[in-house]
Amino acid sequence: MTDTILIINGPNLDMLGTRQPEVYGHDTLADVEALCQRTAEDEGVAIDFRQSDSETEIMSWIKQGRGVTAGLILNPAGFTSTSIAILDALLIYDLPIIEVHISPLFRRDEFRQLSYPSKAASAKIEGCGIRGYEFALRKLAEWARG
Repeated sequence: MTDTILIINGPNLDMLGTRQPEVYGHDTLADVEALCQRTAEDEGVAIDFRQSDSETEIMSWIKQGRGVTAGLILNPAGFTSTSIAILDALLIYDLPIIEVHISPLFRRDEFRQLSYPSKAASAKIEGCGIRGYEFALRKLAEWARG
């Protein structure tokens, strides 16, 4: 096990800042990564920051992180309410998982309020903008320190 926190971002998060800024804000995925890097340095951990539109790739990354990372931050994005396969991969991960959503799911369309990954998550942060990643990273670093 290392002190590396795996951060996985799901579909369309590469379009942050341009896609529906009234919902997701004007910060870009590069801004999220920079925030996570600064937070990781403050907390004395490393990050492995990734984004994919591919359900298969996300599942592979989750399984590859098992036993070699200290925890996982997952923003499943469009796979939140659709992917039982990602849930199954998360159940295999067997380490702390924090699910993060930039927007508040509870205020969105009803079909977006269901979250399969929540069934495997240790915690869930939503509606805090990109700061949710910072909160999640600080908590995972705390848990990694024991």
